[in-house]
Amino acid sequence: MMEHHFRDARQEDLPAIVAIYNSTVASRAVTADLDPVPVESRQGWFDAHTPQRRPLWVAERAGAVTGWLSLSDFYGRPAYAASVEVSIYLAADARGRGLGRAFLERAIAQAPALGVRTLLGFIFGHNEASRALFRRHGFDDWGFLPRVAALDGVERDLVIVGRRI
Repeated sequence: MMEHHFRDARQEDLPAIVAIYNSTVASRAVTADLDPVPVESRQGWFDAHTPQRRPLWVAERAGAVTGWLSLSDFYGRPAYAASVEVSIYLAADARGRGLGRAFLERAIAQAPALGVRTLLGFIFGHNEASRALFRRHGFDDWGFLPRVAALDGVERDLVIVGRRI
């Protein structure tokens, strides 16, 4: 893997975070958004992440943000506080180089200190690269929602993967 530096996201990273997210929209394999989203629309999501509870980490290489990982509330009810949704997004030139693996290993290692006991991922069934990444890190298929997303007229499955820490 090329040398990356991991750190907590800062407000000035939000445009780069959104640009990386938007770079995945057209693939129809990573997100259920059908069009790129404006930076302002992600401010509330950004503000909901705190280093002590629900981190949002970025990877930097040569001063540029090349990817990010967020741990987000799952379902938003108090009884689910120890469960989080993991999201990983990488810039096009950072994919397939071990950065996703490094992010996921960091999340697994940091989870206990964050009070997290369950990591969840929501992955399109046809996104084999992401499914394989999570499988390699001990995630199992915990749920299958057939044809719940319509992407350009094609119905797609959603697989919920999980791992207890």
